[in-house]
Amino acid sequence: MRHFLSLSDAGGDAIAAMLADALERKQARAGWPKGRADADAPLAGRVLAMIFEKNSTRTRVSFDMAIRQLGGQSIVMEAGQMQLGRGETVADTARVLSGYVDAIMIRTDDHAKLEEMAAHASVPVINGLTDESHPCQIMADLLTIVESGRQLPGLKVAWLGDGNNVLASIVEAAALLHFDVVAACPQGFQPEEEAIVRASGRARVVADPREAVADADVVVTDTWISMGQAQAETKLRAMMPYQVDTALMAAAKPGAAFLHCLPAHRGEEVTPEVIDGPQSLIWQEAENRLHAQKSVLRWCFGQIG
Repeated sequence: MRHFLSLSDAGGDAIAAMLADALERKQARAGWPKGRADADAPLAGRVLAMIFEKNSTRTRVSFDMAIRQLGGQSIVMEAGQMQLGRGETVADTARVLSGYVDAIMIRTDDHAKLEEMAAHASVPVINGLTDESHPCQIMADLLTIVESGRQLPGLKVAWLGDGNNVLASIVEAAALLHFDVVAACPQGFQPEEEAIVRASGRARVVADPREAVADADVVVTDTWISMGQAQAETKLRAMMPYQVDTALMAAAKPGAAFLHCLPAHRGEEVTPEVIDGPQSLIWQEAENRLHAQKSVLRWCFGQIG
């Protein structure tokens, strides 16, 4: 059984194979209607259940379109409209859904729920986001970097702002694919030390944003205030020195790419001049959620790697 709970579940070689597959499939679809299935429809007859405990735009639409383009179908379920929202256990939900569908994607606020789902499901389970990690987003980021002509080994990625779940998955990718991450985070909002240790020397945390971006090939940030997060004003004050603006981008390598997983708050974590400027690859990055997740689905079904 292949679950995709983290990037490490696949490993570096399989991730590289998935990225190559995603790029090939994306190129093969150029100019096609979005709803048309891929020529080989490799997941024809398969059904993906998508469980949402957190609001979503990109995860919902990209996974829905991913399974459709692979020839399959999806069922979208809001946790509050399921028995899961009325007290049925995650384990029981996993067992029930495994009898109905071929794979499960869950976007949840608690990583332990994802792990419980995988422990009791008899079909592949995919991490659509948890409080600890966001591997599908990083697959899209890696695809965008490769598609821009950059090589991952030896790359330097600068992260600015909150030491959150997205950063944790970037750091995990760095160890698997041999690039370096320097994260500039304010005191009190740094990533878990365990995540940095697992990067095997490929990641470090600094206080100075300019130190992080020096010679960086890619500059990445994320929204500072997540859904339902408390003490927003205090956090905003701590984060403002880490805003990505034109001066900070100028301190990176010439032509460095800017990435942001969205949604964005212009004037907070990034200025309009950067996110809407020529170095920004955010719309390509957003679209690549679809193409990367198609390859994640194929990997889960044993068609890659």
